[in-house]
Amino acid sequence: MDTTPETCLDSRTDPAARLRETGREPSQALDPKSPVARFGTDRPLPMDSGVMLAPFQVAYQTAGTLNADRSNAVLICHALTGDQHFAHTHPVTGKPGWWETLVGPGKPVDTDRFFVVCSNVIGSCMGSTGPASLNPDTNRPYGLDFPLVTIRDMVRAQAMLLDHLGIGELLLCIGGSMGGMQVLQWAALYPERVFAAMPIATGARHSAQNIAFHEVGRQAIMADPAWADGRYLEAGTRPSKGLGVARMGAHITYLSEAALHRKFGRRFQAGSAPTFSFNADFQIESYLRHQGLSFVERFDANAYLYLTRAMDYFDLAEDHGGVLANAFRGTRTRFCVMSFTSDWLFPTADSRAIVHALNAASAPVAFVEVESDKGHDAFLLDEPAMFSAAKGFIDAAARARGL
Repeated sequence: MDTTPETCLDSRTDPAARLRETGREPSQALDPKSPVARFGTDRPLPMDSGVMLAPFQVAYQTAGTLNADRSNAVLICHALTGDQHFAHTHPVTGKPGWWETLVGPGKPVDTDRFFVVCSNVIGSCMGSTGPASLNPDTNRPYGLDFPLVTIRDMVRAQAMLLDHLGIGELLLCIGGSMGGMQVLQWAALYPERVFAAMPIATGARHSAQNIAFHEVGRQAIMADPAWADGRYLEAGTRPSKGLGVARMGAHITYLSEAALHRKFGRRFQAGSAPTFSFNADFQIESYLRHQGLSFVERFDANAYLYLTRAMDYFDLAEDHGGVLANAFRGTRTRFCVMSFTSDWLFPTADSRAIVHALNAASAPVAFVEVESDKGHDAFLLDEPAMFSAAKGFIDAAARARGL
């Protein structure tokens, strides 16, 4: 299948071309190193805020081959700071794709059997339209003029991308964390298009604790003088310190106490004694600082504000009369819900609530709690029990579809 980027007719529909006209080289937000689907003013994206976003674009990557009857498509939904490069070398960091542990030839999401699609979500910064994109009305970055985004908005944009690719129904929709929220939203919004769904390490709503962690990160960004009220791209600055602190705080929530102790303990960075300063004496301090510094090189601060807020707003039960089971009434989608014992960001109780709702809706569901001490990030790591459960569920779905 042809997945080359679409060619725009002129600079009016190509934001990267518009930026080059000003003498500035576009970033990944405007000129991503991946295919892009562009939607003009005749195909707006209806957003929960009431805005009809147009024009807009969705950056994506694919792997594998779409079969003749288009029945082997898999949609991967990425987490908060992920992107479309699920099994491709990242164009900024040069690192392998973020889910190459699970996706690839012979792996649970087998690219020798399935056509796999992953898009950068609306509101992010790796090519899909977001706050770092140019506002066509002003020819300036949107900044905080970009409308607030919801998980449902992300899913609507993904549905438009799949329509663009000629994919009517998904064999599987899979994702972890914020990606798992998207999987649940897909199953609720487009049940007829999702044969199998695998939400991993996620919840049907964001907890008060998680909202609190996100607010600390947002305040760190907005307290950075370089943030410039969200206009830092125009000012030629970047709130690197605030974004770095936000990343450091969030990264702690992705790990577990056991994982932190195993990797770092109370070991000093250099030598065996403190320096009696505020340098990074402990290895864990050095690690977190590195995480913060590397993150600001590939991510946009405003996009971080928007995507964390989208997660905060997510409450699938509230969208269905306060009863989560109502989101799945009459669904024919088969589910596999997965959690990890040491995940305190989205603990197993969150997954059990989803399973109970699916049972109440008479939906076919399997539940797997993986024993792991790696915390929330376990879904991105080498977890044989996760791989085994995922492969079994996906293979069964494929057989049921005659694949």
